[in-house]
Amino acid sequence: MTSPARAVAAPFTALLIAVLSFSLLQTMPVPALPNLQQAFGTSTTTASWVLSAFLLTASVATGLLGRLGDMFGKRRVLIACLLVSAAGTLLAALAGSIGVLIAARAVQGVGAATFPLAFGIVREQFPRERVPVAIGWISSVFGIGFGAGLVIPGVIVDALSWRWIFWLMLLVIVVGVAAVAVFVRESPVTAPGRVDWAGALLLSAAIVALLLAISNGRGWGWGSAAVLGLFAAGVVLLVVFGLVERQIGAPLVDIGLLRNRTVLAANVTALIIGIGMYGAFTLIPALVETSPSVGYGFGASVTQAGLFIIPMAVTMLFASPFAGRLGAALGFKLPLVLACVIGAIGFVVFAAAHDAAWPLYLGNGIIGIGVGFAFASLANLVVSAVDPRQTGEATGINTIMRTIGGTLGAQIAATIVTSTLVPGTRIPVESGYTTAFTLSAIAMGVATVAALAVPGPLRKATPAPLPQAAG
Repeated sequence: MTSPARAVAAPFTALLIAVLSFSLLQTMPVPALPNLQQAFGTSTTTASWVLSAFLLTASVATGLLGRLGDMFGKRRVLIACLLVSAAGTLLAALAGSIGVLIAARAVQGVGAATFPLAFGIVREQFPRERVPVAIGWISSVFGIGFGAGLVIPGVIVDALSWRWIFWLMLLVIVVGVAAVAVFVRESPVTAPGRVDWAGALLLSAAIVALLLAISNGRGWGWGSAAVLGLFAAGVVLLVVFGLVERQIGAPLVDIGLLRNRTVLAANVTALIIGIGMYGAFTLIPALVETSPSVGYGFGASVTQAGLFIIPMAVTMLFASPFAGRLGAALGFKLPLVLACVIGAIGFVVFAAAHDAAWPLYLGNGIIGIGVGFAFASLANLVVSAVDPRQTGEATGINTIMRTIGGTLGAQIAATIVTSTLVPGTRIPVESGYTTAFTLSAIAMGVATVAALAVPGPLRKATPAPLPQAAG
């Protein structure tokens, strides 16, 4: 290992562990929701707040803490958000009621800032030629943790109990805190200024309103007064937020970033990719767990259903770093366009053939490549388009867009699938899955158009040599 590689190996590993801890937090409780509902004797709607509370806090914390990292030092803020997330995880493991568990999940959501903060540290402290591949690896681990979080809990719940899901996550977070504290240096670049509390409040309220509408649209009705009112309130608050940010000297979010065509196109693409791709994470487990007695499905257990996601995690492991190398040589517009096209192909496979196991494994593997390419290329496009002092802020906004898109996509997919049920049951008809997969493929086609709108040629005129992998 060369000297530059040794210099980044330890901090790079520390950042990977930190990102892994948050990515696991996102999905590990998902397979255990039926167990949580039974353990606390609560309704499906109440149990769903175990996910919604986390998502709401994560969406707000991503932008806020990304900006604070730019102001006060990314290492310092990264350690702080990991410690808060650890406290929430400990509270979740000890929760004696569904209310306490929901509150604990809201606290865990603060860990969302690990993603933009890690990107910022890589850009500031790693050799320039290693940045694209390092970002690709971080994106890959983020995606792998997301997928692994749907696989691991089934085994844990079957062998132990749902509480051990949180104990395992707490261990990973503690290791991440220790690794960052020991091996990561503080940011050499900061952007001093005052905390824009008015902007933080307005942005938080806007995102909460929008995500509440998205998360509850299926239960309340998409055309209900409550949902439409929340959407309207969210839009109004965003407009007010934008007006306020233009008037102050040290805004929470530099609205001028959205005048950067690369940043704007990357954010729009991230939103659409979130809508299109996240359906796979929510629909596949439900489909394979359906009893074959209704004419489709495989009657899989929670553990067996998680195995269908493994191809996605495996292909992501290789796709994100490769996308980083490909982008460094040919530009990141090309892998972003490929991500959208590959994702569309994966959903076409799902829509055309989901009556046997092998097309589901194949489709998940294909989509994993698309997700890996998307994570790496979006992050690198944003990072390369902004000033180093705005890295955390810019990547935070991009993460928020993908999160909102994912929430919307998952809710739309679930609404489509459950719109028609098998007579006499609460089980969706098979055609609902076909329609949802088809719409996801169409969404990825729209995302391809958005990716093509990124300024610049599809590939660099003179390719540079592919850099060696970091670490």
